[in-house]
Amino acid sequence: MPRDLLLMLTVTLAFVAATQPQSQAPSSAPKTRLAIVGLDHDHVWGMLHDILSEPDAELVAIADPHPELVAKAKARVPSSVVFYDDYVKMLDAAKPDGVIVTTENDRHLAILRECARRQISFSTEKPMATTGADAREMERLAREANIKLMVNYWNAWVAPTHDLYHRVHSGDLGPIQKIMVEQGHQGPREIGVSKEFGEWLYDPVKNGGGAIMDFGSYGAEWAMWLKGRPEKVCAYTLKLKTAQHNAVDDDATILLEYPDGTAVIQASWDWPMSRGQVQVYGPKGSLLANEKDLFYQAAGHDDPTMPDGAPVELQPVPHETSNPIAYFVYCIRNGKPIEDPVSAKLNVGVVEILDAAKESMRTGRAVTMPGE
Repeated sequence: MPRDLLLMLTVTLAFVAATQPQSQAPSSAPKTRLAIVGLDHDHVWGMLHDILSEPDAELVAIADPHPELVAKAKARVPSSVVFYDDYVKMLDAAKPDGVIVTTENDRHLAILRECARRQISFSTEKPMATTGADAREMERLAREANIKLMVNYWNAWVAPTHDLYHRVHSGDLGPIQKIMVEQGHQGPREIGVSKEFGEWLYDPVKNGGGAIMDFGSYGAEWAMWLKGRPEKVCAYTLKLKTAQHNAVDDDATILLEYPDGTAVIQASWDWPMSRGQVQVYGPKGSLLANEKDLFYQAAGHDDPTMPDGAPVELQPVPHETSNPIAYFVYCIRNGKPIEDPVSAKLNVGVVEILDAAKESMRTGRAVTMPGE
């Protein structure tokens, strides 16, 4: 059986999604009050759309000090949404049930601390924190305050991910021997991120690194979810865009060592196109998933016309696991725990892998992962 609610819920409800029309009408209970902290992370605009589309949620407030971003947000939200330049004042005045945090990575702990004091649930964009110490403290604070703590990754909500996870843990591939993750694009500046987003993405303190943090986190997430904590971590980073004089890396390769396999993470701001995919190998075959498709290839069945394998027919994703807002609200309203791969525990491991990767780059040696 799958070990987390997120995918168990998907497997359970997939048949219903395929055979019956699903209602997204709001329940009779009061709507879940949500607030946003930070507009200087470009993912916030997609989150804003999901909040306004969620029948069981109500956006009550936004906190951000940037006038241009506030003006942009005001044009997209109902007039009832109240804006603040100080998120602590917002927490006290608006009293949300949960906050969506879209800020610099190094602010996550401080914001969570204020939410924990007020017993407000917390969802942030990946990575959970810039250091393992911060991530562990966030997990402790959330546990002691009995609030939800979620870390959002886009790949958690798409059908290929759900099906790959189920197939892996059903034994379709046999024991996992290799995981290969490719996550990258041309670079933040090259794809046109906002000025405010770019200002901290290239900051080694606020972001915690460059591509190694931005995209390395996806590989660490996949590895933790599918195979657990590695024994050792080895990493190599580069600054290929020398003309930009960036203070952070723009290309990273991370090798995770297990007693019976490896995971290879390729994270880059230097590729000529965007790519986000995972390929998993076992003695029985392989699976490759990207945002839209899943491919399966059985052992010994190479087909040169389908080098990644045959496409797998995918079922629709139930609403409750179709986007981060729907899932966050579902867990708050139903008293359900946040489960892998967006759980606090798994994401402490993700940040510890990234810590080890940065230490490996500093020393030029493989780093042994700390015990749980």
